[in-house]
Formats: sequence, C-alpha cells, structure tokens
Amino acid sequence: MENNKISVGLDIGTTKIVAMIGRKNEYGKVEILGIGKSKSLGVHRGVVNNITQTIQSIQQAVQEAEAEAGLKIEDVTVGIAGQHIRSLQHSDYITRANSELVIDEDDIDRLINQVHKLVMLPGEEIIHVLPQEYKVDGQAEIKEPIGMYGGRLEANFHVVVGQVSSIRNIGRCVKSSGLELEGITLEPLASANAVLSQEEKEAGVALIDIGGGTTDLAVFKDGIIRHTAVIPFGGNVVTEDIKEGCSIIEKQAELLKIKFGSAWPGENKDNEIVSIPGLRGREPKEITLKNLSKIIHARVVEIIEQVYVEIKNYGHEEQKKKLIAGIVLTGGGSQLKHLKQLVEYITGMDTRIGYPNEHLAGDSDDDVTSPLFATAVGLVMDGLKRQERKRVEKEVQEAETVIAEEAAEEPTPQQEVMNERHKERRSFLDKLTERVKDFLDNAE
Repeated sequence: MENNKISVGLDIGTTKIVAMIGRKNEYGKVEILGIGKSKSLGVHRGVVNNITQTIQSIQQAVQEAEAEAGLKIEDVTVGIAGQHIRSLQHSDYITRANSELVIDEDDIDRLINQVHKLVMLPGEEIIHVLPQEYKVDGQAEIKEPIGMYGGRLEANFHVVVGQVSSIRNIGRCVKSSGLELEGITLEPLASANAVLSQEEKEAGVALIDIGGGTTDLAVFKDGIIRHTAVIPFGGNVVTEDIKEGCSIIEKQAELLKIKFGSAWPGENKDNEIVSIPGLRGREPKEITLKNLSKIIHARVVEIIEQVYVEIKNYGHEEQKKKLIAGIVLTGGGSQLKHLKQLVEYITGMDTRIGYPNEHLAGDSDDDVTSPLFATAVGLVMDGLKRQERKRVEKEVQEAETVIAEEAAEEPTPQQEVMNERHKERRSFLDKLTERVKDFLDNAE
C-alpha cells in the first residue's frame, strides 16, 4: 500500500491524545486503519503545559495506532484548540489595477494576504483567514467573484487568532515525538467536517464539541463558517465538581459521572443511592443519584449558557441568520445522559448528538464512530484533503514543465504567472505550518 495515500490525525486533547490513521477507499469514503489513544497528562484546558509528558503520551498513542495498522507514521495533521483561541470579523478591500480583466485567484490571494497584515495583539498569530462573502464594486452577497469584472473587490473575513507560543509548543511536542508536522487545523473546524452534513451547514447549524478541558463551538450558515469560539470548560470541571461535592477521589467521580450521571435532576427518585467504597479502612460513602445529577446539572447549565451567548453573538436571533438545523453536540462530553433535552430546554433549538460517521466507510467499527473521536476523524479528513491538493498542484506543475520542455523556450510570461500562482495558492495554514516548522528547525 502506498504510504502517500494515508493520512494521520493527531488530536492532542486535555483528557486523551488520539492518533488515527486513515485513507480514502474507492468510494471516496474514509477508512480508518488504526487508532491509538493514551491518557493526556501534559495538557490543561487545551494548552500544553508539560512538554515531556505530552511527548510521552503522543508516542504512546502513535505506537498503538501503528501496531493496529501495521504502518509507520511519519507526518501528522494536528488540531489546535485551547482557551487562547479567539475569532474576529474583519472586512478588507483591494482596488484592481486593470478592471478590463476578470477577477482571478491572484486578486483573492492579494486580498487574503492583506488581511494577514492585520496588527494582532503581541504574541498572537493568525491561524485561519476564512472569506465569508464578497462585494464587487459595491454589489453585495457574491459567493464566488472569480470570473467577474470589477475594479474594487472587498470581502468579509472570519479571522481566527491564537497564541504563537501555544502553537509552537504543540509543534515542538510533535517534532520531539519524532513526527513531521503536515498541517495545523482548528479543532472545531475538524470536528465540524467529521460530523456535519453539507445540508446542515447550508441551513445553519452550531456544532458544540464538549471535550475534557474545553468546549469548542463552530457556527455555519449558507455553507460558510460564520463564528468560532473556544470556551475554557469541559467535562473535567463536571468531574471536579462531583469530586468536591461528594468528597471522593477523581477516579470515582469520573466513573460516577459516566455510569450514573444525568444532566436532568428530575429523572432520579429520591431513594436511588450509589455506595462508593471508602478509602483504606474507612466506611463506604452513600451518594444519592438525585444529588449527583444536581451537581452535574448546575455545571452543565453554565457551560451551555456560555455557548449560547456565543451563538447569540453570531446573531442567531436575526431572521436572516437563523440556524435552522439547530445544534449538534459531539465530543466525549456529549455522551452525558439527557444532555440533548437540557440543551433544547435552555436554547429552544433542535439538538442532536453528532457521530463522526458522515464521511466514514460503512463498515467502520462502532468505537470509531463514537463522538469521542469526532476531532480525530476530522483531522484525518483534513490531512487527506491537503494531500489531494498537493497532488493536484504537482500534476499541474509537471504538465506545465512538459509543455515548457516541448516548447524548449524561455517560459512565457503566462507560464511564469502560473508558477507564481501555485506558490501563492498554498493556503495560509500551510504557511503557518511552514513558519512553525522553520521556527522549530532554527530553535534546535
């Protein structure tokens, strides 16, 4: 099997690190060849805070995935989340020198390049620049301006910004684990690609990915990403609350949450009790399920309300921006009993649990299609897409070289422009990845 057809997603989470190996099958669906997962020790709220521990966890997950797939992993696509991510809306325009020519990709690149020169706060770096819609000579709501005539091209952008140091730390961990960084992607975007259907993105939908340390939000409407946010709470704070509220150790709190936890207190009768073995030589503790779900409910309500504030910030309450497909919940935290009902109750929006089987091959294992793995599946898909782009570019360049050789003359201005354009066309994420790589190489 060719190694260049497989892609590896590495989801560096707060609770777990997942390495996932996948490839496209002949039907264009993603087939998962191996999964490895390890407990994540060096990450807090989505940000690496202990490099050595994170490297060990990455290596463990990677070895497990390699063993299952029988392949050696070299390049990985890694997700970035964490409390330092923020997003902003920005509009920018360029005036074209020659309005006799139609707008082409170069114009759009020029415009996007300009957004990249935005002055950020110290220590911040732009991760994604996502065009929303364009205006040509004041004519609004243009989805695809290429091929149109016009002198002034403007666009609204969704700009995602993160902390340089955090991005570099992740790069550092990957590199020190003996892996190459193939790409960096925003985790809410990866989860969204794995879980949402195109129809939902058109109709308008909010994806809420409840992880261990953070809750990620991505809002889509008319097929375009409109808003992203990372809220620095996740399943772990719920476990913390249970631990404090019931005076038990973390391991027990986590098990209680998973086995008996519910987000809706009305569910449990007063007399339902769980007995928890006491610490060495102490009496066992008795905890009522009603109390347990009250503790969980209080914290989950807080998380959902914060997410709902972000959804309202996007403008969900305006008729034109209404999210018709409602909310999709994914991530490990979405498996909490009765969470769907609670979210519908708080937001008044239709809600479903999102499983990452939208683009997976039909015979995938059940555990792969668990919401736990949504981000990892999305990262694999992202890596495959990136490879596809590189392959196409390479073919185009090879074809151009052949033509140039047959002509055996100086390349025409047009070919030079084409070659330039291919250099330009590399997405900013690739450029960001290059920057992180260069930085790491020079820092050695």
